[in-house]
Amino acid sequence: MRKGDDLPSKSSSKTEVDAFLRQVAAVPRPAVKPSGDRGRLLFGMDATSSRQPMWDQAAHTQAEMFDVTGDLGGLDVQLAFYRGFREFKVSPWTSDPRSLSKLMTSVTCLAGETQLHKILKHARNEAGKHKVDALVFVGDAFEEDVDAVGQTAGELGMLGLPAFMFHEGDNPLTEYAFQQVAKLSGGGYCRFDVNSADMLRQLLRAVAVYAVGGRKALEDMAAKQGGDVRLLAHQISSGNRSL
Repeated sequence: MRKGDDLPSKSSSKTEVDAFLRQVAAVPRPAVKPSGDRGRLLFGMDATSSRQPMWDQAAHTQAEMFDVTGDLGGLDVQLAFYRGFREFKVSPWTSDPRSLSKLMTSVTCLAGETQLHKILKHARNEAGKHKVDALVFVGDAFEEDVDAVGQTAGELGMLGLPAFMFHEGDNPLTEYAFQQVAKLSGGGYCRFDVNSADMLRQLLRAVAVYAVGGRKALEDMAAKQGGDVRLLAHQISSGNRSL
């Protein structure tokens, strides 16, 4: 779907969604990762101009993703973001929260259109080279072809790479698109606002735990913390419903 198009009806895409979900359901996913395996998490963000407050917040909380996974085997993170006129950048993989924080705090958000599809295609390419356990994406807008994006999201699902889509705001088109990406990839969707910094922090920590320790580790964390973490764990284990 391109900017200005009508929102597609749920019935028009139901057949395609159901077909992808059947394929995704057939992909075996271990509940527990082998002991000692490091997790790999691709952290995608919209860095267009409206995103600066949440970008700053994420830059200050990303270290917690590393901290919470230390006892589970450790975490490697790669940052991918877009901004401005077709600018798309990817960092090296790192296990050092300080280097990731230094990169994020050096980035200034710039006006531009969304490029979510580029992030999904990059995630697909990375997963083709080596195992990537989870993709996190934080954004507030969607201005692309939803069918093309959905196709790539389904490919992520076939590769066993779930996308966790965190939606800032309440735009209905963005909600629809992000929910489709989450569903087709086998991940999860959650909406928050700029005042939900603590909620975003908890969810990022939860996905990091999932990336390192698998579904069992996330369920253990959810049992202790409850709330949004419990709902996220429920999405993964029972069909990826939205929070």
